[in-house]
Amino acid sequence: MSNYDFYFTRLMYDSGDWDVDIRTPSNILNSLVEYTTLRVDTVERVVALSDPKMLSAPFCYLAGHKLVQLNPLERKHLERYIKGGGFLFVDDCNHDIDGLFAKSFEAEIASIFGAKALKKIPNTHPLYSSFFHFDGPPNTSVELNGWGDDLVHDYLKAIEVQGRIRLLYSNKDYGCEWDYDFRNKRFLAVDNTRFAVNIIQYALGA
Repeated sequence: MSNYDFYFTRLMYDSGDWDVDIRTPSNILNSLVEYTTLRVDTVERVVALSDPKMLSAPFCYLAGHKLVQLNPLERKHLERYIKGGGFLFVDDCNHDIDGLFAKSFEAEIASIFGAKALKKIPNTHPLYSSFFHFDGPPNTSVELNGWGDDLVHDYLKAIEVQGRIRLLYSNKDYGCEWDYDFRNKRFLAVDNTRFAVNIIQYALGA
C-alpha cells in the first residue's frame, strides 16, 4: 500500500452494472481527509473481482442494480478475501429486498458461505460508534421518498469472521445518497457521508 493508510477499491464483476454512483468514492475519500488523520490515496482504484490484486486491498466496494452472477474465479476470490480478513462493503442500488440485485447477490453469498452466513447486525454494533456515533444505520433520502420496496430498512446485514464484520451488506442505497460532488457538502445541514467514515475506520480495525 506504499505511503498510504487507505485506498478505495471498487470491484468490477462480469455481470450487472458495477460502475454506478461514480462520484461516491471521491466524496468518501474527501471525508476521510477532512475528518481523520489517515494518509489517503485520493484516486479511486477499479479492480476486477477476478483479479488477484483485489485480495490485498484493505477495503472493497461492490454495488449495482442488476443481476449478479459470479463466475467461478470471482466466487473463489470473494470467498478467499472474506475468509482471509478483507472487508467488502456491498450496496444494493435498488434499495429493494425483493429486487434483482438483492435476490441474486444474496443467492450467490448463500452458495459460497451458507444460507445462514449473512445476518442482521444489532444497532448497538461497534460499527455504529467506530468514529461518529449512530443509533443504527442512517436513513437515506431514497428510502424516505418511498422508492424501491417502500421500506426504511432499520438494519444492515453482515458476515462476521472471528467476531469481526468482513462483509457489510446494505439495501439502503448509500451509493446514490453519497453520489454528489464533495464541494456541495456545505449545503447540507449534516454531512451524510460521515457514516462512510465509520465503515472504513471499522474496516481498518479502528
